[in-house]
Amino acid sequence: MIAIIDYVAGNVKSVENAVRKLGYETLITSDFEEIRNAEKVIFPGVGEASTAMNYLRSLKLDELIPTLKQPFLGICLGQQLLCNFSEEGNTKCLGIFELKVKQFPATDIVPHMGWNNLQKIQGSLFEGISEEDNFYFVHSYYCEVGQNTTSECDYILPFSATLQKDNFYGTQFHPEKSGDVGSIILQNFLKL
Repeated sequence: MIAIIDYVAGNVKSVENAVRKLGYETLITSDFEEIRNAEKVIFPGVGEASTAMNYLRSLKLDELIPTLKQPFLGICLGQQLLCNFSEEGNTKCLGIFELKVKQFPATDIVPHMGWNNLQKIQGSLFEGISEEDNFYFVHSYYCEVGQNTTSECDYILPFSATLQKDNFYGTQFHPEKSGDVGSIILQNFLKL
C-alpha cells in the first residue's frame, strides 16, 4: 500500500490518480499507523509552509515523518517541508535536509510556473530520464543547492529540483502533472 499523507495541503487527489494509473493501491491518510506500515509514503503539497507545518504539528506528524524508514517522496511543498527552515512564514520545518527554503528574488516573473528541464541529474529516480526532458513547476520558494541535491533547475538562479538523503526523496516539480516523464519518476520511486 502506498500512503499519501493528507495534511490539507492540496494536490492529494492528483497524486493518488497518477499512482493508481501506474497500478498501485493507495490510501490517503493522516493516521500514524497507516503511514508507519505503508510500503512507501508520498508527501504531496500545494500550499503555504507555516500553515502546513502547524497542521502537521497538530497531528504530531512532524514527530513521525523523520522516523520513517520506508521510501518517502516529498513533492513541491512536501520537499520544502523536509528542509530545515522556510522563509515562507519564517517556518521551522522537518529538518531532514540541512537546507533553507528561500523566496525567489523579484527580478523576473514569480512564481516559477511552467515547464523546465533539469541539470546535473543523478540517482535512482532518474533511470530513463535525460537532461532534455521537461517537468512541470509552480513555486515561489525554492530549496538551496546542497550536498543532498540530486538535480538542479535554473530559474533566476540554480536551485534543488530534487533531493535525496537515505530513504527520503524530494521533487520541487510535480511528477503527477509532468506527463510521461513524471510517470517515469513516480514509477522509479515506487520500484525502490
